[in-house]
Amino acid sequence: MGRIGNPSYTLGEHSIENHFDIDGELIKYLRETGREGELAELDFERQDLEFFYTRQRRQLGLGHAVLCARPLVGDQPFVVALGDSIIGINAESDIVRRMIATFEDSRADVVVAFEEVPNEEVFRYGIAQPRGPVGDVFELARVVEKPDIAEAPSNLAVAARYVFSPKIFDKLTQTKPGKGGEIQLTDAIQMVLESGGRGLGLRLHPHERRFDIGNFESYFRAFLEFALADPKFGPGLREFAQGLVSPCK
Repeated sequence: MGRIGNPSYTLGEHSIENHFDIDGELIKYLRETGREGELAELDFERQDLEFFYTRQRRQLGLGHAVLCARPLVGDQPFVVALGDSIIGINAESDIVRRMIATFEDSRADVVVAFEEVPNEEVFRYGIAQPRGPVGDVFELARVVEKPDIAEAPSNLAVAARYVFSPKIFDKLTQTKPGKGGEIQLTDAIQMVLESGGRGLGLRLHPHERRFDIGNFESYFRAFLEFALADPKFGPGLREFAQGLVSPCK
């Protein structure tokens, strides 16, 4: 099953591509300077994986970004994971694994991760309209994009992780651009459901917090929380931070 991250990069940005290349010079440097212990952090370079990249040449919305990956994905099911959201601290979340297992076991066409948000914030998100009871896994009737607070069908907000059958591509090609000329992924999901496709929602577990790193304030907050939770550097950083915020004596 393929996986798609956030494919919307601006021209000239190659840091993601470079990150997953084998860096022979870095390996040599670590060995020559007696820092072999840090080579373990490059374990991803030795995995039996192959990476492919595509670009969204125009910023026409998330749906359009996903559609840009069609030549790579073809007729296979795939995961969409948005890069501006991290779920769980220190890789403790297994939400994508659970979503893939649910997708395969249920023969669904769409599986979406959801998190509970305060009722007064539902207008910021795509919100689930469940069909029937809501458990850890629930049937999905609709996904409403940024509803008014009074009209929101629930407080379950899309949590930036999706599993799709290739049916979504055909619906994306049929989706009319909305505000700002953008193609909304939620509109295509709704078309899949209305055409008889099966959609399921998975709720994040309480420990699987979603960290939004899409703006400076939320990024700084997430970085600080992850740093404080680091088993090696966290205790010293916490002591340092407490010294910064403690009243001067």
